[in-house]
Amino acid sequence: MSFQQSLRAFVSGALVSGAMLSAAVPFAAPAAADEISVTQWGTSMYGAPYAVAMAEGLFKKAGVDITSIIGSGGGGTTVRNLLASDTPYGDVAIAAALAAQRQGLDVIIVNTGTRSVAEASLVTMPDSPIKSLKDLEGKKVAITSPKGVSEMLLLMALKQEGVDASKVERVASGGYVNGLTMLEQGAVAAAALIEPLSIMRASKYRTVANYGKILPPMTTSVGITTRAFAQKNPAKLKAIIAGRAAGVEALYADPAKAAEIVGKAFKLEPAIAKVAVDNMLAPAMWSTGEFNRAELDRTVEGLRLIGQIDGPVDWSKLLDPSFLPASIKDRK
Repeated sequence: MSFQQSLRAFVSGALVSGAMLSAAVPFAAPAAADEISVTQWGTSMYGAPYAVAMAEGLFKKAGVDITSIIGSGGGGTTVRNLLASDTPYGDVAIAAALAAQRQGLDVIIVNTGTRSVAEASLVTMPDSPIKSLKDLEGKKVAITSPKGVSEMLLLMALKQEGVDASKVERVASGGYVNGLTMLEQGAVAAAALIEPLSIMRASKYRTVANYGKILPPMTTSVGITTRAFAQKNPAKLKAIIAGRAAGVEALYADPAKAAEIVGKAFKLEPAIAKVAVDNMLAPAMWSTGEFNRAELDRTVEGLRLIGQIDGPVDWSKLLDPSFLPASIKDRK
């Protein structure tokens, strides 16, 4: 199958939303401004380091002028966006990256993005008798879509807590807000939720499970590109990765300033943005880019639970750490 045929097959197929260093390497000044893709841009915390890096001029310092982000609802949409871009780099859910490989696209993973699921939770109504995941047996739970991230995290948490998943009925709502409406109407006993929406509506619901407190660190998003782009533009790719890594470091170094930047970029109230950023500090949600095989494998195990993967993943054909800054590589 040719690359063009693979691309057409990928575009027509439905993919799952996956949906987590001080020294930037200097490179030659870029010739023109660039635009990259980031899953759930403006609606989840995945993209916070990119917002900080753009606002603080860290991409330019690294040698690339990233001026804007192509956002998407996640999954295959993000991958299709980056493939159509002049600068085909994107931060995507790991499920989407693996699906692209299965479709025959010659993509590689060049850095990790997020490594925690602390932004995801399961909520119920304040007066609900549901106090724990065990109480969900025999009940209905709203997930966003079958075989999506919300279902994966639910199944992983149920397994971790020793709850029989076959006794918990999953109902696809089509979106987080839709699931909350179902919860309020009594159609389900609990619903999946994600920050910052959970912060905005904190007074309306009670948290049954914060997945970040139940599940160990796992790779939730990764930076990908095409092998052809990486071979032809190694300096630009290194600059993008270095600029993002510097954004991560700046975020951890000054969370208050980062929250101001994220609030403006994502159009969030300052107080909401501050809580959203602060909540991700302890679990160290944002990776500077280094690969952790155990954290990658944990996500793959979750994808097996929802039937997205049924065989082994050959990381040697997907991971390429050669574009990471030397300071990151040396930490491993």
